[in-house]
Amino acid sequence: MDILNLVSQVLLGIFVIYLTYKFLQAIRMVPNQYEHIVERLGNYHKTLGPGFHALIPFIDKVVYKQDLREETIEVEPQECFTKDNVKVEVDGVIYLSVMDSVNASYGVTNYRYASVQLAQTTTRSVIGQMDLDETFEERAKMSMEVVKVLGEVERLWGIKVHRYEIKNIETPRTVQKAMERQMTAEREKRAVIARSEGQRDSKVNDAQGRKEEIVNISEAEMQRRINEAEGEAQEILAIAEATATSIEQIGEALSNPHGKQAMKLQLQEKYLDVLSGLGKGENQVILPKDLSDFDEVVDGLSLSELDSK
Repeated sequence: MDILNLVSQVLLGIFVIYLTYKFLQAIRMVPNQYEHIVERLGNYHKTLGPGFHALIPFIDKVVYKQDLREETIEVEPQECFTKDNVKVEVDGVIYLSVMDSVNASYGVTNYRYASVQLAQTTTRSVIGQMDLDETFEERAKMSMEVVKVLGEVERLWGIKVHRYEIKNIETPRTVQKAMERQMTAEREKRAVIARSEGQRDSKVNDAQGRKEEIVNISEAEMQRRINEAEGEAQEILAIAEATATSIEQIGEALSNPHGKQAMKLQLQEKYLDVLSGLGKGENQVILPKDLSDFDEVVDGLSLSELDSK
């Protein structure tokens, strides 16, 4: 009897402890940015938000606890083949958060694992449509494609994919060496092109300089000739004006008394100057008249013409 009493007391104590545990478990304190999914007798009952909640022991049960904060999920490296059959290893990071705790709990078994798998398959598909060079240049395109595919299941899985970033794209060592040689060749090519363009620009500048110099010289020569022509024209005009003035003055002098006599004396002086210079050079001079009568010669040169006027 003592043993039975002891056993019954132990069982009663365990039962009391169990009841106490269940009653305590029915009291829930939900932290901020968390939601708890409650089932009643195996069926979804309600979602508990932040704060204090009291449940019915043995009937209500918290089956899922969802964190509503944005979380980072690592996408493990995976092997992919590009369009030109080059094997690359790609990894990334998914940034997502739970928007609907019910769908995140019942819409998919494990939304984290499912998101990673979908991101990997989408990445393999996108890389398979690109050449190796494009995979390094189109990271943003691949990320957008993964976000687009994950966005198609957001409502079903109760999540929101904010972004997907590709961390690394690793290539085999042989491919890296080939790419290094290609980059070296490209740099040398750009250097050669730069030098040739510099030489071309230098020659163009030299030719342009020579052209401008020739144009400046020709313009200067043209201006010089214009200036000389203008100077000669002004000189001829001045001589003509001076001759006209002289003729007018001579006419006025001849019309005055003793004007003819003065002209005669001037002509005699000019005639004697010319005669004094004859024979000094190599030129031969033929005199058509007798020089013995000087007055008659002078009268024949000018006075008869003056009388006719």
